[in-house]
Amino acid sequence: MRCTEIVNILEIMRLSELGLSQRDIANSVNCGKTTVSEVQKRWRSAGVTYAQAGKMTGTDLKARLYPTSAARPVKAAPDWDAIHKWLKGGKRRNLQYAWEEYRLKDPDGLGYSQFCRQYSAWKDATGRTVTMVQNHEPGDKVFLDWAGDTLECVVDAETGEVLAAHFFVAALGYSCYPYVEAFPNEQMASWIRANINALEHYQGVPRAGVPDNTSTAVTKPHYFDPKLNPTYLDFAKHYGMAILPARPRKPKDKSVVEGSIGWLETWLLEWLRGQYFYSFDELNRAIRQRVKELSGRPFRKRPGSRLSEFEAFEKPALRPLPTTRYSYADFVTRGVPDSYHVEYDKFYYSVHYSYYKQDVTIRATITTIEIINNLERIALHPRRYTGRRYVTIPEHMPERHRRQADASRRIGKDYLNWAGTIGTSTHMVIERMLAAQDFEETAYRGCMGVLQSAKKYSAEQLEDACKRALELGSPCYTTVTKLLKNPTPAKRTQPLPLHGNLRDPSEFS
Repeated sequence: MRCTEIVNILEIMRLSELGLSQRDIANSVNCGKTTVSEVQKRWRSAGVTYAQAGKMTGTDLKARLYPTSAARPVKAAPDWDAIHKWLKGGKRRNLQYAWEEYRLKDPDGLGYSQFCRQYSAWKDATGRTVTMVQNHEPGDKVFLDWAGDTLECVVDAETGEVLAAHFFVAALGYSCYPYVEAFPNEQMASWIRANINALEHYQGVPRAGVPDNTSTAVTKPHYFDPKLNPTYLDFAKHYGMAILPARPRKPKDKSVVEGSIGWLETWLLEWLRGQYFYSFDELNRAIRQRVKELSGRPFRKRPGSRLSEFEAFEKPALRPLPTTRYSYADFVTRGVPDSYHVEYDKFYYSVHYSYYKQDVTIRATITTIEIINNLERIALHPRRYTGRRYVTIPEHMPERHRRQADASRRIGKDYLNWAGTIGTSTHMVIERMLAAQDFEETAYRGCMGVLQSAKKYSAEQLEDACKRALELGSPCYTTVTKLLKNPTPAKRTQPLPLHGNLRDPSEFS
């Protein structure tokens, strides 16, 4: 499968530089190992690093990696790996349907019985029918999930209402060392905060995080092609951590955290049951003390404890935390309307008008609104919570809109200053036009019309027309424009030449 999505190409490059295996990269990006291998070969041959690629446009990066399009080779034999994945992707899929689809593409292919026989032999040969024992390395993965059970144990001090606590659970793969924190909900802000607090509790970053298919981690759970939540992916990039979502309906993929949740539901939640706390901070202090005690208990089937294994092996293998804490950002996709302002939280932020009808991504933090198109920032605004609903950068506007906006912001003083740069008569005309109205705002358009006449004619012509309008006692837009269109002929300054047919003036006296 050829990988042409820029986001997937960049993610493959990023995870490759982190040292992940092709299998882990393929699981994270949701493509085949052959695709990962092909992209790795292409970007290494092109001599492009992940840092360089992040500064390139999508078009330039594609041109570097795929200079020419190659025809896809025709496969003579069934792709058993793809067929197997398709069969596992839905409850109602079967070999008969898979074979019929295969024969549509290859009418001269295997018969049904041979197809079934070879598929069964392929599964045996590739180990699809055996169970894998997971062996976790120190510092390799952290497993993350929400506990299935909630507990009504937090009392609102003002209303007396008893609130349900939702428990976030993280567990490192090798030591099974847990982190638990209670929240009032399982929304995105709680999920990101919990992930940050877990890494800070461990004082390091593992190579990969393995979340369940919660909507705060995966926006589209799918066997073949799950989509990571953009905010969670942004968090992972900040900490240099890969995200490898567990497969739907595959609890063995996250057996560490599932086991930890079961263990904690017995030894933590049962211990909390019947107790009441007057804030989530108070509840989490009690949780930290209890989990610290539980983590020090010896394993039953291996030497040491969760805490001792973490201190001795897991903690030294973790990578250091970044120097700055992740700032929570919300990601939303918007289509650019004809007003070229995109909405976020009931306020509207401008992009260049040329992006009309295109989709853009808004990255919203507490202080900024960043607007992205094709991985490039196209606008950056300070986030607004009060005041005018529309936030506009003048450079984003078409020229005619910009002129209109400039006009709408001018007041009488601005028109007088403008007229003063042309001449005294023009200044007097504008002054009288403003004074002639009960509300000077009603004269603004006329003033604009008079002053803009200097662009069509000249400043000298406008000044002369205004002077004659004042002499006529009619300083207004209509008179000035008529005088500009029909200027008075200049008076002759030279005498008429002598001619035989002309009579002498003395003859008329």
